[in-house]
Amino acid sequence: MRQRPGFARLLASVAMTAILAAGLGGCQTMSDITGSISPRTSAAADTDPRHAVEVTGERYRADPKNAEAALAYGQALRASGQRSQAAAVLEQATIAHPGDKTLLAGYGRALVDNGNFQQALDVLNRAHSPDNPDWRILSVEGTALDQLGRHDEARRYYGSALKIVPDEPTVLSNLGLSYVLSKDLPKAEEVLRRAYASAGADARVRQNLALVVGLQGRFAEAEQIVRADLPADEAAANVAYLKQMLSRKDDPRTASAGKMPVASLSRPQ
Repeated sequence: MRQRPGFARLLASVAMTAILAAGLGGCQTMSDITGSISPRTSAAADTDPRHAVEVTGERYRADPKNAEAALAYGQALRASGQRSQAAAVLEQATIAHPGDKTLLAGYGRALVDNGNFQQALDVLNRAHSPDNPDWRILSVEGTALDQLGRHDEARRYYGSALKIVPDEPTVLSNLGLSYVLSKDLPKAEEVLRRAYASAGADARVRQNLALVVGLQGRFAEAEQIVRADLPADEAAANVAYLKQMLSRKDDPRTASAGKMPVASLSRPQ
């Protein structure tokens, strides 16, 4: 299936955006697709996001200067889609605890969620140090740079992360999507296949591979990849959606931003 260049660009942009929302460890993480920074508390890991917001919010309001309470509340807000509020809570927490690297990492991640990529880079750079780098943060910084169109810089960050954790599938997945954004689909597929082959690869990584394969017109192969991870009914629904996205004919400039992004087929946490 041949895709118009404009639509391919749209899908590439949507894919990376989804990774950042899911990509760069959702739920309790620094980056949904790009690895994670574990929280110091499991309070935000509630399976019901609204309930998690209530529980962590009550604890936060009782002691707003408590770093762990602020972090848990910010993560719960992010998980429930309240990204601006999450950034505001975590910003105040970093003001109260300027040297807390975990809070800085969480705040930087929230800024990435909101599309404040340059500010996120400034914050994330303070969340670790050159002599003690955190591969998860490096990966998130790479995604922020990709969103700013600085792909070569982004790949240097991914490369640094991979020196710490060779063949880490979440980092490779972000690197592959970086090549999608610069329209190098064969290279993107090569990298994503490395991620796919890793024992630690999850459904999100595999579905990113399906996206890239589909963008190159090999839908039957993309469908096979999609079906490998899901029960039959869910696989059928996701295959149908992937097919719809890859065959759309409407102008990318008028496509609804509210539609489910292709990369969300990966069922981010």
